[in-house]
Amino acid sequence: MKQITRINHVGLRVRDLAVARAFYEKLGFEFLGGPMGPEPVAIVEHPSGVNINFILNASAEASPTNVLMDEAVKHAGFTHIALEISDAEAVKHQLETHGITITELVEFEGAMFFFVRDPDGNVIEFHKPAS
Repeated sequence: MKQITRINHVGLRVRDLAVARAFYEKLGFEFLGGPMGPEPVAIVEHPSGVNINFILNASAEASPTNVLMDEAVKHAGFTHIALEISDAEAVKHQLETHGITITELVEFEGAMFFFVRDPDGNVIEFHKPAS
């Protein structure tokens, strides 16, 4: 469909709004509002325009294991969000300053990708394209 112009938002199911909000604010996201609606949902947005809707109905009893990434049987579904960055070293330093662990780092043909987990085990990739 030629009418699709961009991704509007990503829906992310979380267990605790305060914990998720605090984590994503460390990444530069700003809280816009919520909870609202029947799910309910809260919204954060980065100044770059990346918008995440926290879906606030994850079970507190759910395992912290990410069924899409951490189990031997591979389930279908979205495995991660990739955020493009302009300065890998600055982002790595900021993550370290906030106590956020980089779980994997890959360099390939001049590009760099590194990954972190949010408090619910969701994977976030920071992607620095080749120059």
